[in-house]
Amino acid sequence: MAHPSSHRGVGSGTPAAGAPDWRAWSDAWTRHIPVLTGRHDLTVTVAPGAGGGAPACFYPDACRVEVDATHIGAPDTADPHKASHKRLVPTAYGLLVHEAAHATHSLWTAPAATPPVVADVADLLEESRVENRQRGRRRGDRRWLRHTVTTLLHPADAPVDDAWHAAHLAGLLLARVDARIITAKDIKGVRAAITAVLGRTTLRQLRGIWRHAHTVDDTDATAMIDLAWRWCRILGIDPHRQPQSPQPDPGQFAGLLAQALADYLAHTLGLTPTQYADQHIQSQHGVPTSWTRRDPTHAERAVANLLAARLRRARTHVPEPDTRSSPTPPGRLRTRHAITAKAQIAAGSLPTATPWQRRTQTPPPKPHLHLAVLVDTSGSMHSYAAPMSSAGWILAHAARTNQATTTMIGFGARATLLVPPRQQPTQVLQMSAFGGTTAFIDAVKVADHLLNLRQPGRVRMLAVVSDGDLPDIEPAQRLITTLHQSGCPVLWLRPADLAGHTYTHTTTLLVDDPIHAVNAIADAAVTALEHA
Repeated sequence: MAHPSSHRGVGSGTPAAGAPDWRAWSDAWTRHIPVLTGRHDLTVTVAPGAGGGAPACFYPDACRVEVDATHIGAPDTADPHKASHKRLVPTAYGLLVHEAAHATHSLWTAPAATPPVVADVADLLEESRVENRQRGRRRGDRRWLRHTVTTLLHPADAPVDDAWHAAHLAGLLLARVDARIITAKDIKGVRAAITAVLGRTTLRQLRGIWRHAHTVDDTDATAMIDLAWRWCRILGIDPHRQPQSPQPDPGQFAGLLAQALADYLAHTLGLTPTQYADQHIQSQHGVPTSWTRRDPTHAERAVANLLAARLRRARTHVPEPDTRSSPTPPGRLRTRHAITAKAQIAAGSLPTATPWQRRTQTPPPKPHLHLAVLVDTSGSMHSYAAPMSSAGWILAHAARTNQATTTMIGFGARATLLVPPRQQPTQVLQMSAFGGTTAFIDAVKVADHLLNLRQPGRVRMLAVVSDGDLPDIEPAQRLITTLHQSGCPVLWLRPADLAGHTYTHTTTLLVDDPIHAVNAIADAAVTALEHA
């Protein structure tokens, strides 16, 4: 999500002439916005990509509100000249109402000398303040403002469990409870996560600040900036020494805050957490349209069957002594169960008791393998693209009959979900390797989210095929160390002919052939199961 300050932009924004198909929407909402604001000097632009990167934006200097047409769909979704169109596009209309609230009540600007972190906090407080004022002035608008909450939020708003991001999430959601936009029941789980990170005392102090902000006059910049300074002091931030807003540590995994926020967004959209996560990952890490698919070859099918057999043998451990109940002899008679069986027969019911107990040899519970494979798709790894494309299909089909879960994720300029978990692709996705490598951290976090690699009590493994020449070595190392300490081994396969970096807490193998990398992953998976 764009930071709340982006809802009040500078400059002129998107020209209305740039989207002729949406002219009817722009004209209709321009005529309608005086009803929402009481101002007659505003224009509205509805266009794809409008809003300056945010879902919607208000440009005070240009007296213009912009709404991204993505939240409407197609121009013929509804007739914007009819009042009933609001019910057909509630989220987009809610965005219009939200920006109308800014246009009406955000009549202050931060002084030029204000530290950026203080200005960011003031803008955060402004979000719930203007919605509270808009609801107080036009109570019916609360219905539409509720629809915007999920649009103005993003799982990335809580990337790590620290005080700054917990307070930020509280200002976005908990403050809207006091503004009477959403209810306390809506964000029960989010409140619990925020309290766990901040503590009750700190959260109570922050709540006092945003409740005070709700009473501040629309033009009182001094009061809003003072409240922002208080917010920073409560969080232990000295804006003189730390003028910029704290940034999340890329070397940390998401935690309680992210999970609680995702659960809230899923519930609001009528989805299960799994469905919401799948939609989000597909939208952020989908396969490029330029990548092609093909049917698997006979050789690939044979290799998949061979690997499946190896995994099946690895999961079959030596039987262990055990006891088993039985309704018939031989075995040791258990008197109490025998009496129960006779009573059931005398009552005319089908006997379910098992009076006899015998010794037997039973295999232990078979382990379930969780394997994530990360493939470097930068230009230097071009020779590995085709073999690893085959490996993704082979691993998915070998896991299908062995209660194993595998996924393959490519990382180059962005993280790409090549083979989703618990799916058996009918075709081989042929990836392309080009460009640089910047998305390893994202790829690791996606793999952890999909397979719960940090969760103990299961057989887990992360395999990476890369030269290790990454731009963010230190945070990448911290992620690897976290996985290692949680019991998830990391296998790193480096091309022998490429210079690169060797990470600690990994088992690093130099491979001189792409096929050897595929074989090494299969061998490691079998070994992990055999020693489970």
